[in-house]
Amino acid sequence: MPTNPSILASTTADKLIALGGQIRAQRKALRISATAAAEAAGMSRVTLHRIEKGEPSVAMGAYLSAMAVLNMDLGIVDSAADVPISDRTGWIPARIDLSDYPQLKQLAWQVHGGGELSPTEALSIYERNWRHIDVKSLAPREQQLIDALRSGLGGQIGTV
Repeated sequence: MPTNPSILASTTADKLIALGGQIRAQRKALRISATAAAEAAGMSRVTLHRIEKGEPSVAMGAYLSAMAVLNMDLGIVDSAADVPISDRTGWIPARIDLSDYPQLKQLAWQVHGGGELSPTEALSIYERNWRHIDVKSLAPREQQLIDALRSGLGGQIGTV
């Protein structure tokens, strides 16, 4: 028996509808009938239809089963602990250790103690002091941090 759907934000509902549409499009592209896909996923055809409509009351496991049958991947991100920092494109750390970013450390000379900043503080320091940055000598890791701060926090750091 299906559960009563909880109230969802419109963006969440839109994502479920888009996911359901992608599942349906993949099934159609592979020319697999709804009945065959549902049987292979271990569910009823009605449940598959509800998944393809993006209904939030369908269990996540059912969505994943339907996707597995159609050779689709949800794109789950590996644990941050398993991915080296140098490979974390677009990732913003909760605390930014100044010792890892030489030019930021020079700009934040007034920071004493642990030498850590929040992402907002780091973005603010980069923005206020961009004219002092030697763009050509930015380490790739620091460049990735700047790009992530700019895209994640909407910063207006100078063109890099």
